[in-house]
Amino acid sequence: MIMKFLRGLGGGGDKEPAQYDAVDYKGFSIVPTPRQVTGGWTTEGVISMGSGEDARSERFIRADMLMSEDEAVDYSVTKAKKIIDEQGERLFKS
Repeated sequence: MIMKFLRGLGGGGDKEPAQYDAVDYKGFSIVPTPRQVTGGWTTEGVISMGSGEDARSERFIRADMLMSEDEAVDYSVTKAKKIIDEQGERLFKS
């Protein structure tokens, strides 16, 4: 029972995470990365900009939980767009 709980915290043990298509938005690339956890699907992803040596990326995770994978993917993209609109390139400053 404890192992089942621990696997749930880590995203399900040996299961490979799903790969989702990148979405281009205002010069940024958004890759949603929701995971199934107890209670639903997470809202998370990676926002990146540039390529090669100039590439920068930032991972985001929000507390919002969704009931289906499709909803979580769509909502993760929506949240990323909001982050980009609010912060733009400042997102990558340390």
